[in-house]
Amino acid sequence: MKLIVVGTGKIVEEALPVITATNGIDIKALVSTPRSREKAETLAGQYQIQDLYTSLDQALDNPDTDTVYVATPNHLHYEMSKAALLAGKHVICEKPFTLKEAQAQELAQLAKEKKLILLEAITNLYLENFAVLKEELTNLGDIKIVDCNYSQYSSRYDAFKDGVIAPAFDPEKGGGALRDLNIYNIHLVVALFGEPTSVDYLPNMERGVDTSGILILDYTDFKVVCIAAKDCSAEVRTTIQGNKGSMIVAGESNTLPQVKITENGSQPRLVNKNSTEHRMAAEFRAFQAIINDRDFARAQEAIDHSLKVMKVLEKASENLS
Repeated sequence: MKLIVVGTGKIVEEALPVITATNGIDIKALVSTPRSREKAETLAGQYQIQDLYTSLDQALDNPDTDTVYVATPNHLHYEMSKAALLAGKHVICEKPFTLKEAQAQELAQLAKEKKLILLEAITNLYLENFAVLKEELTNLGDIKIVDCNYSQYSSRYDAFKDGVIAPAFDPEKGGGALRDLNIYNIHLVVALFGEPTSVDYLPNMERGVDTSGILILDYTDFKVVCIAAKDCSAEVRTTIQGNKGSMIVAGESNTLPQVKITENGSQPRLVNKNSTEHRMAAEFRAFQAIINDRDFARAQEAIDHSLKVMKVLEKASENLS
């Protein structure tokens, strides 16, 4: 994979050491805004990235690249992914995939027409402990209640209250707790249980953005509550309850640390099959393999899942206006 990285924000700073350590990925170019050029130069020097651009179009003209990693603010995901696909590049796009379901559908169709790989970067689905959750579900019997809470007091919240609006709190840029944190809960729940029969979102709104909120998903036979907050904090955990037992993930839904499994009448079992690597390592290994092997079947499975998530996100977003 000959990669163009688009963005210089926190997620890129976190991803660059992971990507450079992944066999088969060669970062050829870094794209920044003119305002972030100095930071881009620092990152390029640190990770031996040859080409720097302040224009995505110019970067896409580089014939020595085949894949674009879009890691920009949420509202730019659609237009930048579309531009990359139209230029004949495979695309890895950070979560949330797009702001609108129709945009995601359009990108998926475009990738299919052009025979290109399109993937959403969502760490939890590629972790070893996600496989543990899937495998152990059958031991819980009939699922009754699922409760996911990903609440972190944001370092930018105090500034937000004073009127300094970062992209993560900017409704025009797709900010807010739903798309920033609850998106991990949604991906996890949809990957385990499929599409819900109904969706309702109860947000706490400040300055036009959801600083926290409760997402309620009805699966007819069981109910799911997904909580996310950037304006307050609590114990971060996911609990899955069935009539024969339960599972608890004590930690963020994007890292899925140790899983506690308790079957009725038995002592709890603690399982952790995650490696000690950074949480992004498994997903980028998977992306490299999918793109290198042109594994369209696996890519289609991933896109089908992302589109289901986008349906939930779209319905939940109706309560943000």
